[in-house]
Amino acid sequence: MKAEEFHKMFVPLRGRLLQQALRLSAHDADSAEDLVQETLLRLWELRDDLSKHPNVEALASIILRNKWNDHWRRSLYTLNDEQLLRRLQDRTADPPDDMEFIDIIVSHLPPLQQQIFRMKEIEGYEKEEIMLVTGCSDESLRQNLSRARRRIKEQFIKMRGL
Repeated sequence: MKAEEFHKMFVPLRGRLLQQALRLSAHDADSAEDLVQETLLRLWELRDDLSKHPNVEALASIILRNKWNDHWRRSLYTLNDEQLLRRLQDRTADPPDDMEFIDIIVSHLPPLQQQIFRMKEIEGYEKEEIMLVTGCSDESLRQNLSRARRRIKEQFIKMRGL
């Protein structure tokens, strides 16, 4: 499919997609626009197969909803400064130490990353033992551990202002 054909097919759908995105994102115009753009990019990647699809409008709607679900899930695991400080204040009246920061950040990792990080870094399990318990492959274990460490580092630096 050429760009002109794609443009003719999806420019009329853009308004409906934007309305759907606004409903999903609680009327946050920037988030809705981002969702529509990501949806159109995904449709562009699929452009060669779109002529075979019986209902491209439904496909666009499904892709938009899936993109929103991805953003929503990701937001569940991201702490902002206020949330972290509130959690730390709830725990103790003393100034928080680095381990308390890390503990809270770890508790907001996706479940598999959290389990792998705790087993490897806190409990000291070997990678073979972790692979047996979690059912992960060697590559999956390495990637999840790397992602967990990276997210912890990013959140720690952000929260501590380093």
